[in-house]
Amino acid sequence: MAGEVEEARMSGGMRPAVVEQLGDRIRAARQEQDLSVGALAELSDVSRRMLTQIELGQANPSVATLDRVAAGLGTTFAALMGVGADGAPDGVEVWSTEAGSWAVLLDAVDTELLSVETWKWKLLGEDVYEGGAGIPVPGIMHHVIEGALEIDTGSEVRVIEAGGSGRVVTGGGYRYRAQEGQAAVFFSVALLARPPR
Repeated sequence: MAGEVEEARMSGGMRPAVVEQLGDRIRAARQEQDLSVGALAELSDVSRRMLTQIELGQANPSVATLDRVAAGLGTTFAALMGVGADGAPDGVEVWSTEAGSWAVLLDAVDTELLSVETWKWKLLGEDVYEGGAGIPVPGIMHHVIEGALEIDTGSEVRVIEAGGSGRVVTGGGYRYRAQEGQAAVFFSVALLARPPR
């Protein structure tokens, strides 16, 4: 499936402790709703094999894949992570690379139609984060604190310099990287449509 190809292209990955925790939470939510792995695969458009590997903590899925799994469960990625009203104030480091890049989910708010997630990112050198594949993204707002952030949506490449802000709307994937292989530190606020259940 398209989402599974994304895992192979993205540099870095989720922290093993986060993957294990998510697997446990996904299994518990699936069982609570009396869904088989096959039923959740149909609802989320993620293969049975990938779902089984995620639940066992044996896969390193992208956030986009986990967004689809969460939507299949009628929830959001942030809620599965335990971030939101009862979440830790420091957030949860979700993605990192060996080179030292990272992404922290700081907070999230869910409504019936929309999930709003606040992230803090640090990208170093040639590290690239790829996301959004298969997930409608009504908008992601960015504010760059340090360096320059390059955002590639496939149809447009946009650069936001330190102190600047910008909004990206995309129906497909997007890529983040620090411009010219330097470092970029930025916040993003993602507006994610929640499919009706």
